Amino acid sequence: MSATGPVHEALAALPLVDHHCHGVVTAGLDRDGFESLLTEGEPWPGISPFDTPAGVAVRRHCAPLLDLPRHAPADAYLTRRAELGAHEVNRRFLAAAGTGTFCVDTGYTPHRITTPAELAYTADATAYEVVRLETIAEAVMTEGVEPDAYTTAFRTAAEEAVRRPGVVAVKSVAAYRTGFDLDPARPSAAEVTEAARHWSAAGGRLTDPVLVRHLLWTAVDLGLPLQLHTGFGDNDIRLHRVDPTHLTDWLHLTKGTIPVLLLHCWPYQRQAAYLAAVFEQVYLDVGLTLHHVGPARSRAILAEALEITPFRKLLYSSDAYGLAEFYRLGALAFRRGLGDLLQDRVDADELSLPDALRIAAWAAGDNAHRLYGFPPPEPIPASASAPAPESRQHRD
Repeated sequence: MSATGPVHEALAALPLVDHHCHGVVTAGLDRDGFESLLTEGEPWPGISPFDTPAGVAVRRHCAPLLDLPRHAPADAYLTRRAELGAHEVNRRFLAAAGTGTFCVDTGYTPHRITTPAELAYTADATAYEVVRLETIAEAVMTEGVEPDAYTTAFRTAAEEAVRRPGVVAVKSVAAYRTGFDLDPARPSAAEVTEAARHWSAAGGRLTDPVLVRHLLWTAVDLGLPLQLHTGFGDNDIRLHRVDPTHLTDWLHLTKGTIPVLLLHCWPYQRQAAYLAAVFEQVYLDVGLTLHHVGPARSRAILAEALEITPFRKLLYSSDAYGLAEFYRLGALAFRRGLGDLLQDRVDADELSLPDALRIAAWAAGDNAHRLYGFPPPEPIPASASAPAPESRQHRD
């Protein structure tokens, strides 16, 4: 495996486009609060989330940015984090990520987290918004819309949301609500009204398959890129129902309309790669998978995702939520994993260096710029890609 090389150097200098992420918490965290954000599961008695690949990666790769030695014990890590305070912790990790542009999903806020503008300010970067459609639909229903008016009310609210300044995409969490094994056809007006009637009576979250189908087709009508959570998530997901190949018939029906961006994908990164290879509108990333497997396994995940994926179809995202550490880990794992993969192919004469550098630049940000249409940020100077903590700098 390559330790370093021209591809690694190029990736280290490129400002990333994180095309799907969330805000970070702005308050201090005790141990329980930190551990609850460190895992997609729930903390269990006697089992610490620090004793996971993600927890080990935090202690290895994030501790030095808090002026601690690599592999610092969890208690020492959390003590030092509390001493620095949330703002300084967030500033250090966001700066170390070297991200120039964020596309922020604003539809999930169980904690007080940064807005896109606050995130951009802390990172000295640019931020755009991704609108979550289920959040809009649920707000419409909560306001008490009549079932036969739901279609118009939802469409109007969604159109108003995507017209907000800085909105570049919409997102659906259909994976959590129904899975993807849905009738691919656009539902009729009568079907939507009847489903809205049942939802109005039952209350709660949007989980009706007809209304989820309607939401996906509304996304097509809105005309913006559609991000779809795919694969790995918390235990609200039924993993066998979120294989993206369940979307095949729907992708046939929506050919020639909007870009569809498959987020995260694990363990279905190969299935997602197939869809990206055969459907013009499909793109993918490996998202939160990277900070959960850590830099030690990022190459393996990216290698499977890139087995047949056209190189103009791979994007970077962290899906960081809550903990600024995940911005640092996601960026590091992406740069290291992709750098190792491409540099080894160059060394084996399976890929030319100019081609490798082109592919690296595409995945790091150019592909996202082409899809979302925002202007490219200025390159981050090498001296600013990983700023030293105020007291001293550790080798990392």
